[in-house]
Amino acid sequence: MVAGDSAGAESRRQLALADAHEKAAAEARAAAGRFGIAETTERQTARTLAPLSGLGYFLLPDRRWPGTRRAQVDLVVIGPGGVFIVDTKAWKEVAIDGDRVFRGDADVTDELLGLGDLEDVTQADLAEVGLAPGEVRSLVVLAGRGGLDATVQGVRIVGERDALRAIAGHGNRLTPTQVDLVLGRALTLFPQVNAPAPVVATVPEPVVPAAPKLTPPEPTTTHELPGPQGPLLSTEEVNDALLASVLAEPIEGWMSFLHPQQAKLVRRSFPGPSRIRGPAGTGKTVVGLHRAAHLARTRPGRILLTTYVRTLPDVLRELLRRLAPEAVDRVEFTGTHAFARRVLRERGVAHRLDPAQARDAFASAWNRVGATSVLGTRAQDQRYWDEEVQHVLKGRGITRFEEYADLPRAGRRHRLTLSGREAVWELYQAYDAELRRRGVIDYADLVLLAEAELRREPMTGYSAVLVDEAQDLSCAMIRMLHSLVGDEPDGFTLIGDGQQSIYPGGYTLAEAGISVAGRGVVLDINYRNTAQIVNFAQRLVDGDEYADIDGVLARGDVPSSIPRTGAEPFIARCTGRRELHRALVAHVRAVTREIGTGVGDVAVLCISRYAARDAARALEEAGFPVVDLEKYTGVPVDAVKVGTIKRAKGLEFKQVLIPDIRSEHTVTEPPADDTARERWDLARRELYVAMTRARDGLWVGVST
Repeated sequence: MVAGDSAGAESRRQLALADAHEKAAAEARAAAGRFGIAETTERQTARTLAPLSGLGYFLLPDRRWPGTRRAQVDLVVIGPGGVFIVDTKAWKEVAIDGDRVFRGDADVTDELLGLGDLEDVTQADLAEVGLAPGEVRSLVVLAGRGGLDATVQGVRIVGERDALRAIAGHGNRLTPTQVDLVLGRALTLFPQVNAPAPVVATVPEPVVPAAPKLTPPEPTTTHELPGPQGPLLSTEEVNDALLASVLAEPIEGWMSFLHPQQAKLVRRSFPGPSRIRGPAGTGKTVVGLHRAAHLARTRPGRILLTTYVRTLPDVLRELLRRLAPEAVDRVEFTGTHAFARRVLRERGVAHRLDPAQARDAFASAWNRVGATSVLGTRAQDQRYWDEEVQHVLKGRGITRFEEYADLPRAGRRHRLTLSGREAVWELYQAYDAELRRRGVIDYADLVLLAEAELRREPMTGYSAVLVDEAQDLSCAMIRMLHSLVGDEPDGFTLIGDGQQSIYPGGYTLAEAGISVAGRGVVLDINYRNTAQIVNFAQRLVDGDEYADIDGVLARGDVPSSIPRTGAEPFIARCTGRRELHRALVAHVRAVTREIGTGVGDVAVLCISRYAARDAARALEEAGFPVVDLEKYTGVPVDAVKVGTIKRAKGLEFKQVLIPDIRSEHTVTEPPADDTARERWDLARRELYVAMTRARDGLWVGVST
């Protein structure tokens, strides 16, 4: 070794070490500056949101990011409006273009995506205690900014001036007990940050100077923050934001807090078509609504939520507007027939739907062909064979006799020989010819035309379809709707309960070319009704067998648990309509005065439209405001709801009155005749549907 080499090497080493220390020092100073800015902006955000504490909110600052050792969440806010994950950014020159966020020329969108991932993790964790996924929201607050409110890839971005209103505006969605439950879980999910920030070089650990003492600000009428915006919120603006929260109408408890089984199902992913079933009162429609909102938040494209009942989509839309206003515009609500009509209208397919003419056409075909055939000599009447044509044949789109000759005819008790099927086919042909002669179509044709049009030119743009009360749809309807999304993951969800099928005939998913094998979920806890109401209604369908869409003969699901109890249902036996109406009015008066149920929480459900009109007239003459279920849109209204049982499917009310039960409905032994037995079963299922709409009280009027 040449003399001096060792000293030179050490000199170079020391210079390199000095360079490393200088670099570490520079990086530490830069980090200190960033932490200092963050400290200022985060504290200011906390000050801005501090008034929420007076409304029952808890502010958890500087919490650890779940699953990491040091990553930090600026602020977690938990209270009546839900859970908010707040991240403060001291960004200037922020611009939003579509679904991208720019800071000057730099695209900083990816910095927000992590917050969206954290929202997803939080939703999954809090679902374990029953919090609905939509009640967890991520919020980016831009320090010193105002007049900004946008959503990018599921993350809401607001200026600091708008942060208080953004949270307070959600109103009261959780009860104090629910807030405490969520808070307890969140404190475990988001532990306090207590580890120091890492250093970037091996240097002696410095003695950290004590933090400077903060001088409390002088009382002012504004929240000051250095920056281009000047004063943040005046006392008046703070009060306005808080007052809006106080005055916001509370939403029903089921909208934000579910059973953990339901909350997890909302977010569950299926690799293909799926089915959610369960007895009445187990929350199938509730889960469907939450699932529609979740899909709208997490995937592109439109979400379609449809059902057979024409008036139910308007009610569901209103419920989702209150549940998830940020998602409601991404979900399309429509009846199945209305959807088919829209397809034909948009595609320019000429058609003339005329139900009255269609009824006359069938009557003409029956008189010419049916009444004089073997069908006219049977116990079944014209109505039975009309149902056979509409539900069994046209409901499947059958156009060849060979298909009908071997058809199992799910849901029909009366057996047909080959000669009987040939007679039905002749009647079907005569009816079809009569429709063509008149130039009209019926409701089944409407669906078949739309299905054919979608086969010719598939419709794009839908990412998911949810079908509520799926058991009431025809096979052709299911095929038409399934064609919109096919077997895509989470694309097609069927929701319903075969026990509540109130229309003749049926179908199987195999006939529609759909399989839900391994993707079926059964809800079995009744959250809606009292045990007394369930036990009373269950007597109507005990032992009832029905053809389920899974292709099996089922006896119905029974709730595994009914947590609520209440008064026994009341039966009023009356000798005439006048006495029945007096008893009806007296009971409505009793529940609204003595029990304290609001008039808007009372429903009168009838088997026939005539009985519904009659009951509405009696209530109006007694001075009660009344709203027809045909016109009810889900907007809260202080009036007794009156309508047919069919229009009440999917709905619930605190008090339900059923005034037109006749003595034949109370017979416990089924008729021996197969056709009479089929109608007896359908009638009792319909009454079962009506009774299980009642949450707290049930009144039944029987005419003797």
